[in-house]
Order: sequence, then structure tokens, then C-alpha cells
Amino acid sequence: MSQSFIQQRTERTEWFLQDRFGMFIHWGLYAIPARGEWVRNAERMTNEEYQKYFDEFNPERYDPKAWAKAAKAAGMKYAVLTAKHHDGFCLFDSKLTDYKSTNTTCGRDLVREFLDAFREEGLKVGLYYSLLDWYHPDYPAYGDRIHPMRDNEAYKRDPERFGVYLDFMHGQVRELLTDYGRLDIMWFDFSYDDMRGEKWRATDLMETIRSIQPHIIIDNRLDASGEEGGSIYTNKPSVYSGDFASPEQIIPPQGITDNEGNSIPWEACITLNNNWGYSATDHTYKSAKTVIRKLVECVSKNGNLLLNVGPDAKGEIPRQSLDVLEEVGEWLRKNGDSIYGCGEAGLSKPDWGRYTRKGNKLYAHLLEESVGPVNLAGLGDRVKSARLLADGAELFVTRPWNASLYTNDAFFNFAQPEHYTYPLPDERNTVVEITLND
Repeated sequence: MSQSFIQQRTERTEWFLQDRFGMFIHWGLYAIPARGEWVRNAERMTNEEYQKYFDEFNPERYDPKAWAKAAKAAGMKYAVLTAKHHDGFCLFDSKLTDYKSTNTTCGRDLVREFLDAFREEGLKVGLYYSLLDWYHPDYPAYGDRIHPMRDNEAYKRDPERFGVYLDFMHGQVRELLTDYGRLDIMWFDFSYDDMRGEKWRATDLMETIRSIQPHIIIDNRLDASGEEGGSIYTNKPSVYSGDFASPEQIIPPQGITDNEGNSIPWEACITLNNNWGYSATDHTYKSAKTVIRKLVECVSKNGNLLLNVGPDAKGEIPRQSLDVLEEVGEWLRKNGDSIYGCGEAGLSKPDWGRYTRKGNKLYAHLLEESVGPVNLAGLGDRVKSARLLADGAELFVTRPWNASLYTNDAFFNFAQPEHYTYPLPDERNTVVEITLND
């Protein structure tokens, strides 16, 4: 079963490992308090205290077509929207709850509009669904480590009622899979403590998903840390281990492999500032330069980057986010061949930057300026040609006089004579496409 499952996972994730770069969108009622998506947890809000945001919710400037165009222009190939976050509020017209966008002043099925708009731009689409639900009366509250009412004895739950919540949760997942057309990704969040695996009736849930949309890829968060046998990190994953690992706010130092050293699909989910949901006072945005370099780092380790934006209460992606995305897109328009369909190069990390590779095309990502010629350690006579990827300009592949001792290495430079130090054409990341003769 495991080998068959791994083969199926390989087939399902083929497009995912080609596309490499996606947009994460955290959006919901929490955009109104504008203090991040965990505001209920942090401030111990009751349902009644949080209700005012439901009553006020009316994102009149929500234009998913503008979101989709921004994602596409940024070079992103897929997008994932929070259909339901931990607060239990649904951006879709679920028949199983009244706690949904269609019952607010807004009156719109925001998920359906999102899916239509992104599909129209040719992007693949996914939905995030929280396994937690702080609104539902049968989800554990008092005594739970995460629930906003964890310290309030008035919110004791009957453990026998948890099955009612699971029926509700499974039912909503079925709605998303049957009522909204083809989905490419189902992104679950998250397992913790004993709330993991079969506590969610995970095998039944996965069988339901596969029976409705067998092609869909799923993250690994039905199965918590991966410390036990049967996780995605082993060569014998369980049926609910998922199709890709989902490290959060970190890029794994060596990429991600199973217990036998085989690379497995993974995607680092990263915020653009320091919050997932909109935070009005958080202006600590990563620069386009940082995003570009971190995208390259992920791909050089056989991974993807899922970059988050948090639209505001009116439905607009913050201007600072759009500016960064626009610059990243400008870089990818010229250098995307070094990202899409690329992966680990099978070479040691060079001192000056990183490598990505696709077939006999090796991409040198120069992040530091060189003194004299750029060293391609161990490539000796394997280099057929070198071109600046952004404009196709020929570069000088030579054996300079001052490198005669390094017979196992190859060298290139941007100018002649070869020992001249030359500034990088793009200080964010200069990409050189090297054609190998083997």
C-alpha cells in the first residue's frame, strides 16, 4: 500500500513541483479588529464579544479579480484561501451553519467568487480549512490548550458530543469538494496534542476526499508532528499523511526527506510581514529582495514557497504587499526559467549564492559579488556555455591566468580581462544560465 501511495503522491504533486510559487490568503472577521487572525485566542474573546465583527462585516471593496491579477503578475501559479479559520466563520455558503459570509451585510459567497476569479486567470486553486472551530458548541473549549475559553469553566463541553462536531466538519469538507468545482489543493490546519490523526476520523475523511476529487493534493496537518511511524516523513506514510509537508515560518536547512533520505514534496508557508491575518500596525514587510532569495532557497532544496497576504476589512490587499509582489513578479518575468520546474542541483552550495537545476540547465543565483571570475567548483570542463538569464547576454567562460591551479573548476565573468571585478547586474539576485555538456 505504501509504495502504491507514494507513486500516487508523486503523480498528484507533479504540477505542484513544477509551479513552485503560490499565494496564501488569510482573511475573515479578524480583519476588522486588525490584530491578527488569533485575536480571539490572544484576548480570550467569547462568541458574544466577537459577534460585533460578524455584524459589521461588509468588505465592499473585495475584488477577487484584482487579487488574481496581482497573484499572476507576481509570478504565482496557485493560490490558497482560508475558507474557514479557527474562529469558525465561513467565507462560503455552507448549508451546515448560519455563521457564514452570506448571512452578513456582505451577503456574498466569497469563496465562490475567489475560485471563479483565480481560475479565470489560469491559476490553480486551493482552500484552507481549519480543523479547529472556536464557534461550534461541541468543539472542546474549557481545558483545551488553544480555545479562547480554555480557562472558563462555564465552557465545559460534553466529550460525547465531539462526534457531532466531527460530523459537521466532515460535512463542510464534503460541501467544499462537491459544490465548488475542481479544487487543486485542500490545506488543513492543524493537529496538536491528542487532537490528531484518528481523533479527526482522518482515514474516513481522506477516503471521502479521494472518492470525490482523487487528484487533489493535501497537506500533512491531519497528522501532527511526524514523530510517529506512518507520517509523511517515513517511507511508509499512512493514508492521511498527506501529499506534501508544510513547514511554517521556516525554510528547512536541508530541505525535507523521508527516513531513508528520499526527497518528499514540501512547501514553506511564510508571511509577508509578521502576521497571517491583517494587522493594521504591522509594517515589517519583507523586501522583494528577501522574497526572491527565499523563493530561490526553497527551490534549491526541492521545495515550494507559499507567500501570505492578509487583506483588510474592506477586502483590499495592503499596498505594501502589492508593491513587493509587483517587484517579485518583475524579477520572475525575466528569471522564471530558474524557478519553474527546477529543483536541487546535486551540487554543493557555492560561496556566492545558490544553484537550481532543470535537466542540463544549471542556474547560478549570484547573491554576492565576486572578486575576479566566478568559481564553479567541480565543474571543470562540463560547462558548454553561460548566458545572463535576464537578457540572454553571452558571458565569458574561461580559465583565467590567476586560476590555473584550480583544474577541477570552471569560471565565468561578466567582463574582460577576467580578473576585473564587475558589479552584479541585479544586486537582488543575478541569474546565470549554464548549459552543461553532460
